[in-house]
Amino acid sequence: MAISVVEMFSIGIGPSSSHTVGPMLGAALFARELADQHAGSVTRIEIDLFGSLAATGRGHGTPGAKLAGLEGADPKTVDPSHVLALANGSCRSITLVGGTTLPLDDVAVTFRTDRKEFRHPNTVELRALTSDGGEILERRFFSVGGGFVEFDEPAHETEATTYVEDAESSSSHPAGFRAYSCADELLAACADAECTVAELVSDNEAAMSGQGLAEKHLIDVWHAMRDCISAGFSERGTLPGGLDVPRRAAALSQQLGTVDSVTRTMDTLYAAAIAVNEENAAGHRVVTAPTNGAAGIVPAVLHWAFECAWELLDTEEEHDEETESQLAVRYLLAAGGIGALIKERASISGAELGCQGEVGSACAMAAAGLTEIMGGTPAQVENAAEIGIEHNLGLTCDPVGGLVQIPCIERNAVGAVKAVNASVLALKGSGEHRVSLDTAIETMRQTGLDMMDKYKETSLGGLAVNVPEC
Repeated sequence: MAISVVEMFSIGIGPSSSHTVGPMLGAALFARELADQHAGSVTRIEIDLFGSLAATGRGHGTPGAKLAGLEGADPKTVDPSHVLALANGSCRSITLVGGTTLPLDDVAVTFRTDRKEFRHPNTVELRALTSDGGEILERRFFSVGGGFVEFDEPAHETEATTYVEDAESSSSHPAGFRAYSCADELLAACADAECTVAELVSDNEAAMSGQGLAEKHLIDVWHAMRDCISAGFSERGTLPGGLDVPRRAAALSQQLGTVDSVTRTMDTLYAAAIAVNEENAAGHRVVTAPTNGAAGIVPAVLHWAFECAWELLDTEEEHDEETESQLAVRYLLAAGGIGALIKERASISGAELGCQGEVGSACAMAAAGLTEIMGGTPAQVENAAEIGIEHNLGLTCDPVGGLVQIPCIERNAVGAVKAVNASVLALKGSGEHRVSLDTAIETMRQTGLDMMDKYKETSLGGLAVNVPEC
């Protein structure tokens, strides 16, 4: 696998990695290419959104994200309030990369529901025009889930094209890289090297990008996840978008000290997952894990492990900041390694596979990470990930109102509980099991292909049409 965990866990803003983060990154690449080659000659930009982006882009914040991207914004550092101001028209103009200022009236965003023949349902076309209507630059890209974007043609001197933050992807394998293309090969590589899944992924990261880069990034990721949970615990009120969904994480977190130990374990998971996804729904800073719609599961399970299961973790150290960081890196390495397998062999995109591709993948990743830091063998890690996927097969993506709120927020809470259960089941076994992770991933892929489009992030079926919005 040549997909880095640095790519799998990127810091951005809500509410969607495919509809917010990816479109922002793609627009920024387009704007940089435009500035390099045609500075000053553009007077109008046209943006066409297709497929799932056209169907749910309004509720997912796509227009504001595209406008911010044209200004060169980075999801990791952009001010979420500025993106909101662009979306609601509070800002009357944008300043493109390179300095050209355009009134918002000269940036046209069109939701195209009339074409579906593209190779991915999250398709964007951008055109820059002169004052007489002449075309300066046109690009098409695909937001394939998790903040990854791929262009039909190179954009801004990038190869076709996955966005990578602070590291470079390569199809060739550098010295020290242990190649594997499926879970069975991952297990064989671990056996040959006599190492854990996290150790193997760590060695590959060092071979690809240098010693310590991935570890530093993953510590930053854990801190961002932890900050997101804390922010969710402190916020009250109603989520934006018109569904009048009340925030619940703050009240849940305050109740944790008043319940018995069994209930507290479950409530800790619920509260943390809901906190993250409420922050995501509000358009605030979150980590793709592997997507924004499923961003609550991986951090909630790690938060639960530190808060409720420290004595079960694979460490003899005291519970302190340094040990937490070490365990978080191990957890995220194993989780990211499994996520990369899923992305490579199937998809993490709700627009391609439904919610099984998002919550199912996140559940598998969290289960694998938890099993790793509880001292599980590679076979048990693989088993936990398989259980996480198997029991989310067929899960549809049918967000009410096109918002990442109902059923998304609660679904993350349930997914976090499933992940812990999957890990516990795997740890109670030897690692031998009937259904392999490779089989589960392929089954998820096939199920997604068979699933009707109305159940794949279009808000045209399921809860989205049966639940009244008011």
